[in-house]
Amino acid sequence: MALKLVSRSQWGARAYRMPNGGTLYSGKRGGIKLHYLGTAYADRPHAQCDDYVRQIQAQHMDGNGWSDIGYSFVVCTHGYVYEGRGLRRRNSANGNTTLNNQDYAVLLLVGSSGLTRPTDAQLHGARDAIDYVRREGPAGSWLGGHRDGYATSCPGTAVYAWVKAGAPRPKSTNTEQEEAPMADLTKHDVATAAWFTDIIQAPTDAPDVQTNPNWTPQSYLRSIYNAAVRTEEKVDALLAAVAELKKES
Repeated sequence: MALKLVSRSQWGARAYRMPNGGTLYSGKRGGIKLHYLGTAYADRPHAQCDDYVRQIQAQHMDGNGWSDIGYSFVVCTHGYVYEGRGLRRRNSANGNTTLNNQDYAVLLLVGSSGLTRPTDAQLHGARDAIDYVRREGPAGSWLGGHRDGYATSCPGTAVYAWVKAGAPRPKSTNTEQEEAPMADLTKHDVATAAWFTDIIQAPTDAPDVQTNPNWTPQSYLRSIYNAAVRTEEKVDALLAAVAELKKES
């Protein structure tokens, strides 16, 4: 999908304070950390998203005393990627100077209550942001959440499950989307992520992966049921074999 980047001038960002706001990264970024708001959030028409990003900047600058909005980029529920500190200037959202310098910080506009699960458009936008900073940053291949290396619940259960699943794109009914490789994920990681996206690539060792290559939450339940049925059949066969041995003895 095409990156829908909203520049600072387009969303009406305030000028950042010098000198700290102009601090550049000291080297290549190892990867990207995703964030959520950690407070209640209600979805809104896209025309109001600019206002909310400006509100975040104001809270960071006037409330926290920071030199600018803390995040590198912000992704709204409509899939637009707002430029925060951007590609070159060091973020202030990952917990401390070392962590800020180590990875980009990308915020998804979802909360700890209210809207807690990202929309499909938002997942596409976040994936676009990930690809963009890897390509242009540059950022390494590591991808995680704010909680990785820092004591916090951020980015919340839904976003973190998506991160752990490799940040796959949700299935689109209109265009075929790129799927993240799943070979290195456990069944638990894949199943967890399936609850937070419409559809996700099935684990490579799933018994029905050839006939059902994509999973939904219902697929996971069906997999559990099928595994239970197979186990029951094996137990019945084993009990029957034991009974036959007893007869022969």
